[in-house]
Amino acid sequence: MYLNNTENGLYGNFGGTYVPEGLSNELQNISEEFAKSKTDESFIKELNYYRKEYIGRETPLYYAERLSKHIGGAKIYLKREDLCHTGAHKLNNVMGQILLAKKMGKTRIIAETGAGQHGVATATACAMFGLKCSVYMGEADTKRQALNVFRMKLLGAEVISVSNGQKTLSDAVDAALEDLMANYSDTFYLIGSAVGPHPYPEMVKHFQSIIGQEALMQIAEKEQRLPDYVVACVGGGSNAIGMFSAFLDKPTVKLLAAEAGGKGLDTKEHCSTLGLGSEGVIHGYKCLLLKDEQGNIAPTHSISAGLDYPGVSPELSYYKTSGRLDSVAVSDEQALEAFLMLSKMEGIIPALESSHAVYAALQKAKELPKDNIIVVNLSGRGDKDVDTVHGLLNKTS
Repeated sequence: MYLNNTENGLYGNFGGTYVPEGLSNELQNISEEFAKSKTDESFIKELNYYRKEYIGRETPLYYAERLSKHIGGAKIYLKREDLCHTGAHKLNNVMGQILLAKKMGKTRIIAETGAGQHGVATATACAMFGLKCSVYMGEADTKRQALNVFRMKLLGAEVISVSNGQKTLSDAVDAALEDLMANYSDTFYLIGSAVGPHPYPEMVKHFQSIIGQEALMQIAEKEQRLPDYVVACVGGGSNAIGMFSAFLDKPTVKLLAAEAGGKGLDTKEHCSTLGLGSEGVIHGYKCLLLKDEQGNIAPTHSISAGLDYPGVSPELSYYKTSGRLDSVAVSDEQALEAFLMLSKMEGIIPALESSHAVYAALQKAKELPKDNIIVVNLSGRGDKDVDTVHGLLNKTS
Protein backbone atom coordinates (compact mmCIF):
# COMPACT_ATOMS: atom_id res chain seq x y z
CA MET A 1 0.00 0.00 0.00
CA TYR A 2 1.29 3.47 -0.89
CA LEU A 3 0.22 6.50 1.10
CA ASN A 4 -0.07 10.13 0.09
CA ASN A 5 0.10 12.45 3.07
CA THR A 6 -2.29 15.24 2.11
CA GLU A 7 -1.95 17.09 5.41
CA ASN A 8 1.76 17.88 5.53
CA GLY A 9 4.68 18.38 3.23
CA LEU A 10 2.68 19.62 0.26
CA TYR A 11 3.65 22.52 -2.01
CA GLY A 12 0.70 22.97 -4.30
CA ASN A 13 0.46 19.67 -6.17
CA PHE A 14 3.97 18.63 -5.19
CA GLY A 15 5.59 16.85 -2.25
CA GLY A 16 3.72 14.47 0.00
CA THR A 17 4.68 11.00 1.21
CA TYR A 18 4.52 8.11 -1.26
CA VAL A 19 6.16 5.26 0.61
CA PRO A 20 5.44 1.67 1.65
CA GLU A 21 3.16 1.63 4.68
CA GLY A 22 5.86 0.14 6.92
CA LEU A 23 8.08 3.19 6.42
CA SER A 24 5.41 5.82 7.06
CA ASN A 25 5.59 5.41 10.86
CA GLU A 26 9.34 6.03 10.86
CA LEU A 27 8.88 9.16 8.74
CA GLN A 28 6.22 10.36 11.19
CA ASN A 29 8.67 9.85 14.07
CA ILE A 30 11.30 11.90 12.24
CA SER A 31 8.75 14.61 11.47
CA GLU A 32 7.67 14.88 15.10
CA GLU A 33 11.25 14.98 16.38
CA PHE A 34 12.19 17.62 13.82
CA ALA A 35 9.18 19.78 14.74
CA LYS A 36 10.27 19.71 18.39
CA SER A 37 13.97 20.21 17.75
CA LYS A 38 13.76 23.23 15.45
CA THR A 39 12.23 25.29 18.29
CA ASP A 40 14.21 23.68 21.12
CA GLU A 41 16.72 26.17 22.56
CA SER A 42 19.30 23.54 23.49
CA PHE A 43 19.17 21.98 20.00
CA ILE A 44 19.50 25.39 18.34
CA LYS A 45 22.40 26.33 20.61
CA GLU A 46 24.25 23.11 19.80
CA LEU A 47 23.65 23.49 16.06
CA ASN A 48 24.85 27.11 16.13
CA TYR A 49 27.98 26.02 17.99
CA TYR A 50 28.92 23.53 15.26
CA ARG A 51 27.99 26.00 12.53
CA LYS A 52 30.51 28.50 13.87
CA GLU A 53 33.24 26.34 15.36
CA TYR A 54 33.21 23.37 12.96
CA ILE A 55 31.60 24.36 9.65
CA GLY A 56 33.13 27.84 9.65
CA ARG A 57 30.04 30.04 9.36
CA GLU A 58 29.27 32.70 8.47
CA THR A 59 30.69 32.42 4.97
CA PRO A 60 31.68 35.59 3.09
CA LEU A 61 29.64 37.37 0.44
CA TYR A 62 32.38 38.33 -2.01
CA TYR A 63 32.17 41.00 -4.70
CA ALA A 64 33.74 39.46 -7.81
CA GLU A 65 35.01 42.78 -9.08
CA ARG A 66 37.33 41.61 -11.87
CA LEU A 67 34.76 39.17 -13.17
CA SER A 68 32.00 41.80 -13.06
CA LYS A 69 34.08 44.39 -14.92
CA HIS A 70 35.24 41.83 -17.48
CA ILE A 71 31.65 40.85 -18.31
CA GLY A 72 30.17 44.33 -18.03
CA GLY A 73 26.71 45.05 -16.72
CA ALA A 74 25.52 44.05 -13.26
CA LYS A 75 27.72 43.57 -10.20
CA ILE A 76 28.21 39.91 -9.27
CA TYR A 77 28.50 38.78 -5.66
CA LEU A 78 29.45 35.22 -4.69
CA LYS A 79 28.12 33.57 -1.53
CA ARG A 80 31.19 31.52 -0.64
CA GLU A 81 29.77 28.18 0.48
CA ASP A 82 32.89 26.66 -1.04
CA LEU A 83 34.70 27.87 2.09
CA CYS A 84 32.66 25.66 4.42
CA HIS A 85 34.49 22.72 6.00
CA THR A 86 34.49 19.81 3.48
CA GLY A 87 34.25 22.28 0.58
CA ALA A 88 30.53 22.78 0.03
CA HIS A 89 27.18 23.75 1.54
CA LYS A 90 26.35 20.13 2.32
CA LEU A 91 27.61 20.15 5.92
CA ASN A 92 24.94 22.72 6.89
CA ASN A 93 22.23 20.11 6.43
CA VAL A 94 24.31 17.14 7.58
CA MET A 95 25.04 18.73 10.94
CA GLY A 96 21.37 19.48 11.58
CA GLN A 97 20.14 16.03 10.59
CA ILE A 98 22.88 14.16 12.45
CA LEU A 99 22.07 16.01 15.67
CA LEU A 100 18.45 14.98 15.10
CA ALA A 101 19.50 11.35 14.54
CA LYS A 102 21.47 11.38 17.80
CA LYS A 103 18.41 12.70 19.65
CA MET A 104 16.42 9.79 18.23
CA GLY A 105 19.00 7.29 19.48
CA LYS A 106 20.14 6.15 16.03
CA THR A 107 23.59 4.53 15.89
CA ARG A 108 23.99 4.13 12.12
CA ILE A 109 23.79 6.76 9.40
CA ILE A 110 23.23 6.08 5.70
CA ALA A 111 23.36 8.59 2.86
CA GLU A 112 23.28 8.86 -0.91
CA THR A 113 25.71 10.96 -2.90
CA GLY A 114 26.27 12.00 -6.50
CA ALA A 115 29.29 14.29 -6.71
CA GLY A 116 30.45 12.94 -3.37
CA GLN A 117 30.19 16.22 -1.44
CA HIS A 118 27.20 15.10 0.62
CA GLY A 119 28.88 11.75 1.20
CA VAL A 120 32.06 13.44 2.39
CA ALA A 121 30.09 15.78 4.66
CA THR A 122 28.14 12.84 6.14
CA ALA A 123 31.30 10.78 6.65
CA THR A 124 32.96 13.78 8.29
CA ALA A 125 30.17 14.32 10.82
CA CYS A 126 29.92 10.58 11.54
CA ALA A 127 33.66 10.47 12.23
CA MET A 128 33.36 13.38 14.64
CA PHE A 129 30.40 11.85 16.51
CA GLY A 130 31.62 8.24 16.32
CA LEU A 131 28.67 6.90 14.31
CA LYS A 132 28.66 4.08 11.77
CA CYS A 133 28.36 5.43 8.24
CA SER A 134 27.40 3.84 4.91
CA VAL A 135 27.23 5.94 1.73
CA TYR A 136 25.52 4.75 -1.45
CA MET A 137 27.01 6.05 -4.69
CA GLY A 138 26.34 5.14 -8.31
CA GLU A 139 29.14 3.16 -9.88
CA ALA A 140 29.54 5.72 -12.67
CA ASP A 141 29.88 8.49 -10.08
CA THR A 142 32.46 6.56 -8.05
CA LYS A 143 34.68 6.63 -11.15
CA ARG A 144 34.27 10.31 -12.04
CA GLN A 145 34.52 11.34 -8.37
CA ALA A 146 37.22 8.91 -7.25
CA LEU A 147 38.89 11.52 -5.03
CA ASN A 148 35.74 11.94 -2.96
CA VAL A 149 35.36 8.16 -2.69
CA PHE A 150 38.84 8.03 -1.17
CA ARG A 151 37.99 10.92 1.17
CA MET A 152 34.90 9.11 2.45
CA LYS A 153 36.87 5.92 3.08
CA LEU A 154 39.62 7.92 4.76
CA LEU A 155 36.98 9.29 7.13
CA GLY A 156 35.90 5.76 8.04
CA ALA A 157 32.76 5.44 5.92
CA GLU A 158 31.70 2.39 3.95
CA VAL A 159 31.14 3.41 0.32
CA ILE A 160 28.66 1.11 -1.44
CA SER A 161 28.87 1.22 -5.23
CA VAL A 162 25.44 0.89 -6.92
CA SER A 163 25.52 -0.87 -10.28
CA ASN A 164 21.79 -0.72 -11.12
CA GLY A 165 20.19 1.52 -13.75
CA GLN A 166 22.36 4.37 -14.97
CA LYS A 167 24.64 3.84 -11.95
CA THR A 168 24.22 7.47 -10.86
CA LEU A 169 22.54 9.49 -8.11
CA SER A 170 18.96 8.32 -8.69
CA ASP A 171 20.05 4.70 -8.34
CA ALA A 172 21.99 5.52 -5.17
CA VAL A 173 18.81 6.98 -3.64
CA ASP A 174 16.90 3.80 -4.55
CA ALA A 175 19.49 1.67 -2.76
CA ALA A 176 19.55 3.90 0.33
CA LEU A 177 15.76 3.77 0.62
CA GLU A 178 15.85 -0.03 0.45
CA ASP A 179 18.42 -0.04 3.26
CA LEU A 180 16.25 2.26 5.37
CA MET A 181 13.16 0.07 4.94
CA ALA A 182 15.14 -2.93 6.19
CA ASN A 183 17.02 -1.24 9.05
CA TYR A 184 15.10 1.81 10.31
CA SER A 185 15.15 0.60 13.94
CA ASP A 186 18.78 1.72 14.36
CA THR A 187 19.43 3.58 11.08
CA PHE A 188 18.81 7.20 10.06
CA TYR A 189 18.75 8.07 6.37
CA LEU A 190 20.45 11.45 6.02
CA ILE A 191 19.14 12.74 2.68
CA GLY A 192 21.42 15.36 1.14
CA SER A 193 19.06 17.30 -1.10
CA ALA A 194 15.63 18.90 -0.75
CA VAL A 195 13.93 15.79 -2.11
CA GLY A 196 12.29 12.63 -0.82
CA PRO A 197 9.13 12.09 1.22
CA HIS A 198 7.99 14.51 3.91
CA PRO A 199 9.62 15.73 6.17
CA TYR A 200 12.93 15.64 4.25
CA PRO A 201 12.36 18.58 1.84
CA GLU A 202 11.27 20.73 4.78
CA MET A 203 14.21 19.63 6.95
CA VAL A 204 16.82 20.24 4.28
CA LYS A 205 15.39 23.69 3.54
CA HIS A 206 15.40 24.54 7.25
CA PHE A 207 19.04 23.57 7.79
CA GLN A 208 20.22 25.16 4.53
CA SER A 209 18.26 28.39 5.02
CA ILE A 210 21.25 29.78 6.92
CA ILE A 211 22.77 30.49 3.46
CA GLY A 212 19.98 32.84 2.44
CA GLN A 213 19.69 34.42 5.88
CA GLU A 214 23.36 35.37 5.83
CA ALA A 215 23.29 36.53 2.20
CA LEU A 216 20.29 38.80 2.84
CA MET A 217 21.99 40.40 5.83
CA GLN A 218 25.33 40.73 4.02
CA ILE A 219 24.03 42.30 0.81
CA ALA A 220 22.01 44.82 2.85
CA GLU A 221 25.20 45.75 4.71
CA LYS A 222 27.32 46.01 1.56
CA GLU A 223 24.85 47.66 -0.83
CA GLN A 224 22.09 48.97 1.48
CA ARG A 225 19.49 47.32 -0.71
CA LEU A 226 18.19 44.01 -2.03
CA PRO A 227 19.76 42.30 -5.04
CA ASP A 228 17.97 42.27 -8.37
CA TYR A 229 18.68 38.57 -9.00
CA VAL A 230 19.62 35.58 -6.87
CA VAL A 231 21.06 32.64 -8.79
CA ALA A 232 21.78 29.04 -7.76
CA CYS A 233 22.41 25.75 -9.53
CA VAL A 234 19.71 23.11 -9.17
CA GLY A 235 19.97 19.35 -9.24
CA GLY A 236 17.85 18.14 -6.35
CA GLY A 237 17.76 21.67 -4.95
CA SER A 238 19.39 21.89 -1.50
CA ASN A 239 21.71 24.82 -2.10
CA ALA A 240 19.08 26.62 -4.18
CA ILE A 241 16.22 26.39 -1.68
CA GLY A 242 18.66 27.33 1.08
CA MET A 243 19.64 30.48 -0.79
CA PHE A 244 16.22 31.35 -2.20
CA SER A 245 14.41 30.88 1.13
CA ALA A 246 15.30 34.34 2.47
CA PHE A 247 14.18 36.09 -0.73
CA LEU A 248 10.91 34.29 -1.48
CA ASP A 249 8.86 37.04 0.17
CA LYS A 250 10.83 39.80 -1.57
CA PRO A 251 8.90 40.27 -4.84
CA THR A 252 11.47 42.65 -6.36
CA VAL A 253 14.14 39.94 -6.19
CA LYS A 254 14.07 37.60 -9.18
CA LEU A 255 15.07 33.98 -8.54
CA LEU A 256 16.95 32.07 -11.22
CA ALA A 257 17.73 28.34 -11.16
CA ALA A 258 20.58 27.08 -13.35
CA GLU A 259 19.95 23.51 -14.44
CA ALA A 260 22.19 21.04 -16.24
CA GLY A 261 21.62 21.42 -19.97
CA GLY A 262 24.09 18.60 -20.56
CA LYS A 263 24.71 18.04 -24.25
CA GLY A 264 21.70 20.16 -25.25
CA LEU A 265 17.94 20.27 -24.76
CA ASP A 266 17.50 18.94 -28.29
CA THR A 267 19.12 15.71 -27.09
CA LYS A 268 18.05 13.31 -24.36
CA GLU A 269 21.28 13.93 -22.45
CA HIS A 270 20.40 16.69 -20.00
CA CYS A 271 18.80 17.32 -16.58
CA SER A 272 16.52 20.27 -17.30
CA THR A 273 13.82 19.09 -14.91
CA LEU A 274 12.29 22.46 -14.04
CA GLY A 275 12.35 23.47 -17.69
CA LEU A 276 11.07 20.30 -19.35
CA GLY A 277 9.72 18.06 -16.59
CA SER A 278 6.12 17.11 -15.87
CA GLU A 279 4.38 15.93 -12.70
CA GLY A 280 5.43 12.54 -11.46
CA VAL A 281 6.45 10.53 -8.41
CA ILE A 282 10.03 9.54 -7.60
CA HIS A 283 11.68 8.43 -4.36
CA GLY A 284 8.57 8.89 -2.25
CA TYR A 285 7.41 12.35 -3.37
CA LYS A 286 5.76 14.17 -6.28
CA CYS A 287 7.71 16.74 -8.28
CA LEU A 288 8.52 17.87 -11.78
CA LEU A 289 10.16 14.84 -13.34
CA LEU A 290 11.91 14.01 -16.59
CA LYS A 291 10.12 11.19 -18.40
CA ASP A 292 10.61 9.28 -21.62
CA GLU A 293 8.00 8.71 -24.34
CA GLN A 294 6.45 5.84 -22.35
CA GLY A 295 6.09 7.96 -19.20
CA ASN A 296 8.94 6.23 -17.37
CA ILE A 297 11.71 8.09 -15.59
CA ALA A 298 14.10 9.26 -18.29
CA PRO A 299 17.86 8.69 -18.30
CA THR A 300 19.80 11.88 -17.62
CA HIS A 301 23.24 13.36 -18.19
CA SER A 302 25.40 16.15 -16.80
CA ILE A 303 29.09 16.92 -16.67
CA SER A 304 28.46 17.44 -12.95
CA ALA A 305 27.50 14.35 -10.95
CA GLY A 306 25.67 16.46 -8.37
CA LEU A 307 23.14 17.75 -10.93
CA ASP A 308 22.60 14.38 -12.61
CA TYR A 309 19.13 13.63 -11.21
CA PRO A 310 15.75 13.33 -13.02
CA GLY A 311 13.66 14.84 -10.20
CA VAL A 312 13.85 18.07 -8.22
CA SER A 313 12.70 19.66 -4.97
CA PRO A 314 8.90 19.68 -4.66
CA GLU A 315 9.02 23.23 -3.33
CA LEU A 316 11.08 24.41 -6.30
CA SER A 317 8.65 22.56 -8.57
CA TYR A 318 5.85 24.63 -7.05
CA TYR A 319 7.71 27.93 -7.41
CA LYS A 320 8.54 27.16 -11.03
CA THR A 321 4.95 26.29 -11.98
CA SER A 322 3.55 29.26 -10.02
CA GLY A 323 5.92 31.71 -11.72
CA ARG A 324 7.97 32.76 -8.69
CA LEU A 325 11.07 31.01 -10.00
CA ASP A 326 12.61 31.05 -13.45
CA SER A 327 15.06 28.47 -14.77
CA VAL A 328 17.70 28.26 -17.46
CA ALA A 329 19.59 25.28 -18.88
CA VAL A 330 23.40 25.55 -18.93
CA SER A 331 25.23 23.09 -21.15
CA ASP A 332 28.33 21.10 -20.22
CA GLU A 333 30.46 23.34 -22.43
CA GLN A 334 29.04 26.52 -20.91
CA ALA A 335 29.62 25.25 -17.36
CA LEU A 336 33.21 24.43 -18.28
CA GLU A 337 33.61 27.94 -19.72
CA ALA A 338 32.44 29.49 -16.44
CA PHE A 339 34.67 27.10 -14.45
CA LEU A 340 37.73 28.34 -16.32
CA MET A 341 36.73 32.00 -16.28
CA LEU A 342 36.10 32.21 -12.55
CA SER A 343 39.35 30.36 -11.87
CA LYS A 344 41.39 32.75 -14.01
CA MET A 345 39.58 35.99 -13.17
CA GLU A 346 39.14 35.61 -9.41
CA GLY A 347 41.44 32.80 -8.30
CA ILE A 348 38.42 30.75 -7.21
CA ILE A 349 38.06 27.23 -8.64
CA PRO A 350 34.33 26.38 -8.46
CA ALA A 351 32.63 23.01 -8.43
CA LEU A 352 31.20 22.07 -11.82
CA GLU A 353 27.75 22.18 -10.22
CA SER A 354 28.31 25.77 -9.09
CA SER A 355 29.80 26.64 -12.48
CA HIS A 356 26.31 26.27 -13.96
CA ALA A 357 25.08 29.05 -11.67
CA VAL A 358 28.13 31.19 -12.44
CA TYR A 359 27.49 30.90 -16.18
CA ALA A 360 23.81 31.80 -15.78
CA ALA A 361 24.79 34.84 -13.70
CA LEU A 362 27.36 35.96 -16.27
CA GLN A 363 24.78 35.85 -19.06
CA LYS A 364 22.22 37.70 -16.96
CA ALA A 365 24.78 40.33 -15.93
CA LYS A 366 25.38 41.21 -19.60
CA GLU A 367 21.68 42.06 -19.98
CA LEU A 368 21.45 44.30 -16.93
CA PRO A 369 22.62 47.86 -16.18
CA LYS A 370 25.71 48.39 -14.05
CA ASP A 371 23.72 49.47 -10.99
CA ASN A 372 22.00 46.07 -10.82
CA ILE A 373 23.18 43.37 -8.40
CA ILE A 374 23.32 39.60 -8.80
CA VAL A 375 24.01 37.27 -5.87
CA VAL A 376 25.24 33.80 -6.85
CA ASN A 377 25.38 30.85 -4.50
CA LEU A 378 28.85 29.38 -5.05
CA SER A 379 27.78 26.09 -3.53
CA GLY A 380 31.09 24.22 -3.64
CA ARG A 381 34.74 24.26 -4.56
CA GLY A 382 36.19 22.49 -7.58
CA ASP A 383 39.00 20.37 -6.15
CA LYS A 384 36.92 17.26 -6.81
CA ASP A 385 36.49 18.24 -10.48
CA VAL A 386 40.02 19.25 -11.42
CA ASP A 387 40.89 15.79 -12.75
CA THR A 388 37.67 15.67 -14.81
CA VAL A 389 38.33 19.11 -16.27
CA HIS A 390 41.96 18.22 -16.95
CA GLY A 391 40.85 15.20 -18.94
CA LEU A 392 38.27 17.19 -20.91
CA LEU A 393 40.77 19.91 -21.79
CA ASN A 394 43.32 17.33 -22.92
CA LYS A 395 40.74 15.83 -25.28
CA THR A 396 40.08 19.19 -26.92
CA SER A 397 43.69 20.39 -27.07
